[in-house]
Amino acid sequence: MKLDILAFGAHPDDVELACGATIAKEISLGKKVGIVDLTRGELGTRGSAALRDQESINAANILGVSVRENLGFADGFFINDKEHQLEVVKMIRKYQPKIVLCNAVDDRHIDHPKGSKLVSDACFLSGLLKVSTAIEGKSQEKWRPSQVYHYIQWKNSVPDFVIDVTGFIDVKVAAVKAYGSQFFDPNSTEPETPITSKNFIESIEYRANDLGRLIGVEHAEGFTSERYVAIENLDKLI
Repeated sequence: MKLDILAFGAHPDDVELACGATIAKEISLGKKVGIVDLTRGELGTRGSAALRDQESINAANILGVSVRENLGFADGFFINDKEHQLEVVKMIRKYQPKIVLCNAVDDRHIDHPKGSKLVSDACFLSGLLKVSTAIEGKSQEKWRPSQVYHYIQWKNSVPDFVIDVTGFIDVKVAAVKAYGSQFFDPNSTEPETPITSKNFIESIEYRANDLGRLIGVEHAEGFTSERYVAIENLDKLI
């Protein structure tokens, strides 16, 4: 299956939290989008890996993505080495996306910048003829995405560009809330974490509101780019 966009996240819920509305919008425009989670989020304070597996399936269904896979890397301890790079390369070559979305370059959680660099490096390596990979014994052809964009997570990184996601924030919020074990629950007796507060869940919408305010729309999501962002002509700006 060839995808238009492949979104990677260090943990299940990273993609939904940071660019869920963008994905929902792109799907509404006819794009095929997939998600690859690097880990199962097994070190999360709340819930369990098995529960997050099911939550990620539910969230994927809400967003309407074509496929979701999990590479099963060690939460907290995966590294950017040849072994991990090749597993990511396999996903890139399998789905041949034009655009890859991945974790923030700099963020609070150590897995986010690690995942960001790992996926970025794999996108480059995937385009090299002499890097050999195979799935189920079948050799893969080289493939390099045209664009690699990094979504914004905990830190208020300055975006290189923003996408108008007006009309899709409700889908995003619903996908995030599919991870009931991870976020604000006034009835939970489990330990508190930085992402279990009411303020955090509300920040999903107020950050989108603020980015939208800055460009004159209702809601927006921001991204950083590894190269200059180019447009076809001035009419494409909003």
